[in-house]
Amino acid sequence: MRIAVNTRFLLPGQLEGIGWFTHEVTRRLVKKYPGWRFDFLFDRPFREEFLYGENVHPHVLFPPARHPLLWYWWFEGSVANWLKRHAVDVFFSPDTYLSLRADTPTVLVAHDIAYAHYPEQIPFLARKYYEHFVPRYLRQAARIVTVSEFGRRDILAHYPELDPEKFDLACNGVKEQLAPLSEREKEAVRQEITGGHPYFFYLGAVHPRKNVDRLIRAFDRFKETSGEPHRLVIAGRFAWQTDSVRRAYEQSPYREQILLQGYLGPDELRRILGAAFALTYVSLFEGFGVPILEAMQCEVPVITSDVSSMPEVAGDAALLVDPHSIEGIAQAMRQLTADPHLVQGLLEKGREQAQRFTWDRASEVVERSILKAVR
Repeated sequence: MRIAVNTRFLLPGQLEGIGWFTHEVTRRLVKKYPGWRFDFLFDRPFREEFLYGENVHPHVLFPPARHPLLWYWWFEGSVANWLKRHAVDVFFSPDTYLSLRADTPTVLVAHDIAYAHYPEQIPFLARKYYEHFVPRYLRQAARIVTVSEFGRRDILAHYPELDPEKFDLACNGVKEQLAPLSEREKEAVRQEITGGHPYFFYLGAVHPRKNVDRLIRAFDRFKETSGEPHRLVIAGRFAWQTDSVRRAYEQSPYREQILLQGYLGPDELRRILGAAFALTYVSLFEGFGVPILEAMQCEVPVITSDVSSMPEVAGDAALLVDPHSIEGIAQAMRQLTADPHLVQGLLEKGREQAQRFTWDRASEVVERSILKAVR
């Protein structure tokens, strides 16, 4: 078996959702099938750390694809031409894109179609690209892997012409480094980050769909009404359309108690997430919501949204809130600070919930999809 893999999101020191999915799934497949050949297609120079075995053969295809025009050039030009020149059995693309010009059977991972729900939050050219190409990608794919049942239903609701039988349901998992901290470790991190104060924690990229502006305003409300010493720590790169977040931060009367940490590597994430009082992940829309599981893995209670895939991932192991309600988010914060029994109950349920979603399960689903695509 010869498999070409779209690995353009394997970026050293910058792995986010799709990058982690690509990393965790492909490295398992490479190790499980040493007799298969894996051709990794990068769009820029790669690191040896992402070549998981001797059966991996890397290729750098021009240009670096980080703009809609370059997406088209890379997938419909460079990738299509490469696939036509090589006898590949299947193309595995974990980022919702494929090559329409290539005849190679493609296993496509569709993480979400957020652009169909919040088009105004997507930069103009990217939005037009998604609206034109994603439906075509979904129709052409031999198999479609979604990471949540919500995602599968959502895609079928928007594109009812698709065959439900070509969908396979996978999931996301959590990083192996993540584990609970000891009380001594938690205290040391809190001293370092917040001068010893407990803190609510947001993890993820910062852009409109992530709802960080409302989270900041909810934190303001929480501080006004509770008198608690908690801080708010926000970890993640600022992506696009972040003006509302910056305004909320600059206008906050508690700005000195809000800490912007930027992107965290795995070791930093384990420490700062593990020492948090609670995760506050109140996104407007998610195809999955990995930080929910990561917090549960670290035995940190979770406040998350009651929309899209997040209730599916959280189960009964989190406080669910209306992400549009600033008061609702603030009320959940007050509940956790006021009720240690509630916190303990969420932690116990969270340990069980996190075990339902693993990278082993995800890679097994992708493996089955690949085998179905080449039959």
